[in-house]
Amino acid sequence: MHTVLVVEDETMVRMPIAEFLRDCGYNVVEAGNASEAIALAEAVGPVNLVFTDVRMPGKMDGFGLAAWFESHYPTVPVLLTSGYNGGRNLPMPSRAGGRFIEKPYSQTQVARRIADLLEA
Repeated sequence: MHTVLVVEDETMVRMPIAEFLRDCGYNVVEAGNASEAIALAEAVGPVNLVFTDVRMPGKMDGFGLAAWFESHYPTVPVLLTSGYNGGRNLPMPSRAGGRFIEKPYSQTQVARRIADLLEA
């Protein structure tokens, strides 16, 4: 069973997608910010994919979290999401490639992208 780490500071956004992914057969761990996500990744064992919001409270945003995973767990894909672009394109780290889903997203869309990334 694949483990997906869902990182989202808004509980009412995080809970439904986490529950949907569980219903899809994934083991899901949840974090409210990047610091929690890093602690969980190191505590729960192997994480197969990270699904994270870009904008989060704390010292590290989703881009920073993606960079952390790239340096510590380079084989773990990170799928970024955001509903905010401030009228401009978000700067995507080189690793993100096509690993971005704009909010609002459908749960089915997220599950499909996660499945694709895990199969790659």
